[in-house]
Amino acid sequence: MEANGKVAIVTGAGSGIGKAVALALLGAGYRVALAGRREEALARTAQEAGAAAPHALVVATDVARAESVKALFARTRETFGRLDVLFNNAGIGAPAVPLEDITLDQWRNVVDINLTGVFLCIQEAFRQMKAQEPRGGRIINNGSISAHAPRPLSAPYTATKHAITGLTRSASLDGRKYDIACGQIDIGNAATEMAARMAKGVPQANGEIAVEPLMDVAHVASAVLYMASLPLDANVQFMTIMASKMPFVGRG
Repeated sequence: MEANGKVAIVTGAGSGIGKAVALALLGAGYRVALAGRREEALARTAQEAGAAAPHALVVATDVARAESVKALFARTRETFGRLDVLFNNAGIGAPAVPLEDITLDQWRNVVDINLTGVFLCIQEAFRQMKAQEPRGGRIINNGSISAHAPRPLSAPYTATKHAITGLTRSASLDGRKYDIACGQIDIGNAATEMAARMAKGVPQANGEIAVEPLMDVAHVASAVLYMASLPLDANVQFMTIMASKMPFVGRG
């Protein structure tokens, strides 16, 4: 597998959307740093890349810890020399309990990973992208359909995903002078381990339990690869990709 000279970091690369995107980037010739808390899962992602596996760098990372994020970006720079694409994908939810029963620790854990973790990664990406030659790069944030509308019993997750939209806009604006483009992909019902419950029935806004359709996660990977492949004078600011018949638009 020939490298294309481009370097990417993917957080949450051990499973689901992050894994699919990392494999798509590796398949397209990127050298990719695979970041996540479970080193063994990251290693499995690298192995699944086949002939492109030598272009994968496994870096166990906790995005909620500033020193861990700094180490991820330093390892990537030392190994590959630069950074062209950051896909901020790592995220978690809180237990589906009434809003008033969410503990402060549960709230903080979601905010630390879903929002502060993205902020820390964007900071390090800015520092590296503005200093390298040629300068600049691209940041893609995973916003989720929840950046637009909540599911029942999802206040911490929904709040962080709404906040990601503001962070995306700020990074897009502040990155212009450094040739850093920032966009966001909002994903609905991609078939991953996290979304498997949709096929069994999930709570709806009217109190009913309903089965929801899913789409192949490969479509998400293709969309992120397209966003990543644009020249820096073009940007997909926001993209929504979702299972066509999921209950999101209109009344479901």
